[in-house]
Amino acid sequence: MRLFKLIAMLMTVAVIATVSSCSAKRKLKQIEEQTVPKATLELSNKVNNLPNLSVQTKKRDTIKVVDFEGKEVMLMKTVKDEETGEEVATSELDAAYVSARFRNIAERRGKVDIAFEIRVPEQMQDSKWQLRFYPDMFVLGDSIRLEPVVITGKAYRKAQMRGYQQYERFLSKIINDSTKFVDIRQLEIFLQRNIPQIFSYKTDTTFVSDEEFLSCYGISEQEAVQHYTNENAKAMNERRKSKIGKMYNKYIRCPIVTEGIRLDTVIVTPDGDFIYNYVQSVNTRPKMRKVEIVLSGEIFEQEKSIYKIPACEPLVFYISTLSSFMIDQERYKTKVIERQVAANTESHLDFELGKSAIVPKLGENESEIAAIKANILSLLENQTYDLDSITVAATASPEGSVAANSSLAKSRSESVLQYFRKYIAHAKDSLAREQGFSVNVDKTIKVKDHQLGSIEFRTRTIPENWDGLIKNVNEDEKLTDDQKLDFQKYLDIKNLDERENALKKTDYYDYLKETIYPRLRTVKFRFALHRRGMVKDTVHTTEIDSVYMEGLQHLKDMDYEAALTCLAAYGDFNTAVAYAALYRDRSAMMILSPMERTPEVRYLLAVLYSRLGDDKSAIDNYLRACEANSAYIHRGNLDPEISHLIKAYDLNTIIEGPSVEFGF
Repeated sequence: MRLFKLIAMLMTVAVIATVSSCSAKRKLKQIEEQTVPKATLELSNKVNNLPNLSVQTKKRDTIKVVDFEGKEVMLMKTVKDEETGEEVATSELDAAYVSARFRNIAERRGKVDIAFEIRVPEQMQDSKWQLRFYPDMFVLGDSIRLEPVVITGKAYRKAQMRGYQQYERFLSKIINDSTKFVDIRQLEIFLQRNIPQIFSYKTDTTFVSDEEFLSCYGISEQEAVQHYTNENAKAMNERRKSKIGKMYNKYIRCPIVTEGIRLDTVIVTPDGDFIYNYVQSVNTRPKMRKVEIVLSGEIFEQEKSIYKIPACEPLVFYISTLSSFMIDQERYKTKVIERQVAANTESHLDFELGKSAIVPKLGENESEIAAIKANILSLLENQTYDLDSITVAATASPEGSVAANSSLAKSRSESVLQYFRKYIAHAKDSLAREQGFSVNVDKTIKVKDHQLGSIEFRTRTIPENWDGLIKNVNEDEKLTDDQKLDFQKYLDIKNLDERENALKKTDYYDYLKETIYPRLRTVKFRFALHRRGMVKDTVHTTEIDSVYMEGLQHLKDMDYEAALTCLAAYGDFNTAVAYAALYRDRSAMMILSPMERTPEVRYLLAVLYSRLGDDKSAIDNYLRACEANSAYIHRGNLDPEISHLIKAYDLNTIIEGPSVEFGF
């Protein structure tokens, strides 16, 4: 009788397994043919209690405001009665926690909360399956895979656990204590019968080293243990250890993952749709305007992927920021344009001792001359300015008499001037030829109007460059502090020749002469120019304030710190927006308080008052903003500071009442 019962039970199990298998195959075919509802990615309609934004509120019974018709209205926080479904007042207004659940989501403190639902219909669920869903987030061209959601059938998890149990049984057979392989009983009997002296150590607490044991009895402890060790069992145990990885892969083909996933839940009976509310906090980046979420997945059976769930249509979240309140308009600043301008340059030309002729190959003259020529050519080619005159000033070092240095400096100025006069004449001829005419597309020749005018050349000299010497001595790193202090004494000598002779007696004069004096032999060029086509000496004009416009661009890009760096000095509405975006509410309030109460000013004040816990002022400013501009009615639902007031005080009743017409 028992045998018949066992056979019947096995047949029943086989039938159930067959039916279950047929059911799973039928479901899979329906999914592949898209004849059953598929998993979807949807916006959640439920309110999430995640503390996305904590708004300070004061505990009060009522708030008195004035509606659009000038009547006083008493507002109280309301809650829904679970039994009657009616809104009833409550006497305490707690801190509200708001989470964005719309396609337009609010950015605050550089973060947004992306909230959506993963909905899996009952027809896609099966006890033998594991469904793995992969949400992918697309931001500014980057693709980021979020933590997956795993839905496991009861039979699938049971098979997983069975694999773990088999693996645990295998591990339990591995022996980690090597003494388990020693036949202790036989070892003790052998010692008791043949070497009783050693056996006596069993109850003797006296410590005997292995060396003493070996010297007394001619056998080591290791040898005695080795003799009675079961080598076959030990070898078998080592073979089991070597198979640990292989057996893990054999028994646990699909491990239960606990890290790096958002959810792993077991569905016992698929008797309804599975819904998971997914909330992902994302740090915003400059130029981040929207976030897209796409869902794909796989179906696994018996540790094997049997179906790839195709990616769904993206869910788009448009980011709403306080920077959208900025007034995007050009700002100009007044600029005074001078007709006459000057350009200066300085070079170090080396001269032979006591001579004034320019030697291009001497010292660094070649590179210095090339730099001067390039500077002059750029001025000649300039399309904004005309070159009027060039003044060359040469200086000499204090070495020698003032009279000799004065003459030498003058000669060097003249020499430099003549050298570059020739270059300028050659450059002007070349430019005149280049600018003389142009060939148009129709092959006609057009003569250019601009002609290079005459340039006046002047010389000036500084016989001995004592100012340069003083500067170089003070900045020199090799002269000691005592030497620099000593040098200052000689500056009191008014006669420059006597001063120079006195310096010759110091221990650092040779250093001055060899290292610092060559730096004092400079040639300075002063270029006088005038703005082309300008007659008046000065003209007042306006130009776009590039710093301000850069600040607006940073504000658009949500780079608020950079925006405030540019806008702080202006103290206008856009500056207040930057402060508000950085949660520097008091600074924003100080800027807005004296401003005219335009709709945008009132709305931003409403946001700030709400943050500071002044609900009455926040509601009053919000209602005035909506009265002047109906667009703020929709905007209020996007900003958490305002939306929590709308819900708490049922402001839609006032805004959308029959006596108020917004033109919707």
